[in-house]
Amino acid sequence: MQNVIVTGGSRGLGLAMACALSAAGYRIIALARNSTEELVAASRAAADGGRGAIEFRACDLSDLGQIAPLVKALRADFGPLYGLINNAGLGTSGLLSTMRDQDIQRLIQLNTVSPILLSKYAVRSMMAQREGRIINIASIVASTGYGGLSVYSATKASLIGFTRSLAREVGRLGITVNAVAPGFIATEMTQELDEAQRQQIARRSALKRMPDPIDVARSIEFLLGDGGRNITGTVLTVDAGSTA
Repeated sequence: MQNVIVTGGSRGLGLAMACALSAAGYRIIALARNSTEELVAASRAAADGGRGAIEFRACDLSDLGQIAPLVKALRADFGPLYGLINNAGLGTSGLLSTMRDQDIQRLIQLNTVSPILLSKYAVRSMMAQREGRIINIASIVASTGYGGLSVYSATKASLIGFTRSLAREVGRLGITVNAVAPGFIATEMTQELDEAQRQQIARRSALKRMPDPIDVARSIEFLLGDGGRNITGTVLTVDAGSTA
């Protein structure tokens, strides 16, 4: 059973990924600061299903010193790492002129520095196996922009540059690196949008709707599987045509 790390895997988009990928036969190692009832139920359902599995490991990825020993422990517990989904992140919004300096720093550290460091240590396992898949969760606002999300957009844009360059570094070793850029989807990160804003986003899209977390999860499943073996250094947009 191939091991796939999903950061921020206890709820929302990360939990949807964990459920879909475990059903596809992967052992998911869900990283989050705390478990949730939903994650426990998903882990039990995966075990009952008899195909994949969902394991939980507690980690505060904003504490950069935890990352290297975490990856070492995961390899000892589960064996080689096949996949890494860098999904965890803060969706903090606010006008740049009024954001506190420490909030800006926290956002950049968790959304950009942490996934880079986690990729650094996970890719070493992949290099030894000469195979692996790294998928970074970006956002359409990295290219479109959105008022009140300037710092968040900067962190997601940086992940795209990181994706393209790392893909060239490790491609000769059989490792692919891609990004998925969701549009606005129905998760906790969009709860601060009121119904009128959500309707406006849906009306602007080609399909006249917002994508669901499962849509993003299925795109991840594709990139992890045989269909994604020759796709690397690219960005897959899942936004129901908002940027079409």
